Amino acid sequence: MMLDLLLREIRACDVCAHSLPLGANPVIQASKEAKLLIIGQAPGVKVHETSIPWNDPSGNRLRSWLDIDKETFYNPEKIAIIPMGLCYPGKGNSGDLPPRKECAPLWHQRVLAELPNIEMTLLVGQYAQNYYLKDKPVTLTETVRQWKKWAPRFIPLPHPSPRNTLWLKKNPWFEAEVVEYIRNHVHSCI
Repeated sequence: MMLDLLLREIRACDVCAHSLPLGANPVIQASKEAKLLIIGQAPGVKVHETSIPWNDPSGNRLRSWLDIDKETFYNPEKIAIIPMGLCYPGKGNSGDLPPRKECAPLWHQRVLAELPNIEMTLLVGQYAQNYYLKDKPVTLTETVRQWKKWAPRFIPLPHPSPRNTLWLKKNPWFEAEVVEYIRNHVHSCI
């Protein structure tokens, strides 16, 4: 019951609404039963408009990496989804702006305290990795390359955005090693 109240409080949050071009619309998915946690960056415009996390081409690639269907992905009893910034932050010069800094300190620890069954946390992108990983390399590539250092508790991933297709082509070890490990773990626990 505590988690339900917390999720309602989060979805009503408007702490930084004055700084958001489309207003506040916190997007989060969680249940006490969830075994996998995905911590991404921040919702994009499409996610903001639909209130469905990872409801875009990046989500398609992420589900492909996990080798799961939408029904499983959007089942909060299996997968919790908490972005670093819960609302769409706006457009920048080369894509969306970084996640708002208020969200993670305000909400993450409170939500995590209500998720006792998490077996693996996917840290998608540098913002999540910088927040959760201590003593990590400077670059995202080196952080992801050293994934075993934190596994299975945390798995650092590049963002699954179509903009990262070149990175994926230059780093075939990622899908061969990291994606394969994640798939095996997800299939055994979900």
